[in-house]
Amino acid sequence: MRVVAAPDKFRGTGSAQQVALAIAGAVSGLGGSTDMVPMADGGEGTLDVLGGPNRSTTVTGPLGEPVEAQWRLDGHTAVIEMARASGLDLVGGQAGNSPLDATTAGTGELILAAVEKGARRVIIGLGGSATTDGGLGALRAMGSPARFRGIELLVACDVRTRFVDAAEVFGPQKGASPAQVAMLRGRLERLAQVYAGEHGVDVAGLDRSGAAGGLAGGLAALGAGLVDGFDLVAEEVALDEVVAGADLVVTGEGRLDEASFEGKVVGGVAAYAAAAGVPLLVVAGQVDPGVAGRVEAISLVEEFGEERAIADTLACVEEAVASNLGSRWPA
Repeated sequence: MRVVAAPDKFRGTGSAQQVALAIAGAVSGLGGSTDMVPMADGGEGTLDVLGGPNRSTTVTGPLGEPVEAQWRLDGHTAVIEMARASGLDLVGGQAGNSPLDATTAGTGELILAAVEKGARRVIIGLGGSATTDGGLGALRAMGSPARFRGIELLVACDVRTRFVDAAEVFGPQKGASPAQVAMLRGRLERLAQVYAGEHGVDVAGLDRSGAAGGLAGGLAALGAGLVDGFDLVAEEVALDEVVAGADLVVTGEGRLDEASFEGKVVGGVAAYAAAAGVPLLVVAGQVDPGVAGRVEAISLVEEFGEERAIADTLACVEEAVASNLGSRWPA
């Protein structure tokens, strides 16, 4: 029995690596082997699944305070998570944020630092941002566009939202009131015109350009490629090669719902498993009734109750997978 463990993080209760280890524990207990491939979709956790940080740089935080942001340099490839420099968690969530003032300057400083350290390929994972500045802070911090000629910038996005729409779609999540959302939208509309005039790029018409409050669009104006975050991670870790020939693929996330199949890890892993003809099992903290039956899924809340599912998530994952595998491959 060879199982591939390819889960996303369970936000707040387990990293992708920890969940993969829990799945592996269940498989090992039944005498099987596990290939652990923790996954991410371009949002928080992307840096960890692509090798983890080995560099640290002090940059400007989302509200101007200095923050120590970790990143990775491996040969000529750098991996950066914008949330580590410009993330909502850095300001204490919605309550601590100032949506009109939050800046991506620190992310730009990280990109610049990576290039100055010799990176020729920079992967920027978006997600968890405090900002809706359209990437203006980052571009100002990066300086002359000439410095990035010949540098491959890959922006890993977990949404397809367009530039101007970022205000309505994500502004409220970052603490913006309706009046502030309207102001942010107006700003993005004007900024799209500026980018078109200065860089010749119509960011307003680009899918994914609204990711991280428009940071994706700002970087696209400099020539960055906006790519599906899951696909980028899957390619980097050679997921197709790992899945081929497996007996089962196990993935999971905190909540399984319709959004799980729209560029997120579970939907992406499901597609890879289906293409390889390998059965799939999804373990989730909660399973939305609307997707029940779409894939074989286990709800930890239904199996163990909400209190234990939250307080002891990893043990619940291991128990749930062990029980399911025991029914598939009885001793």
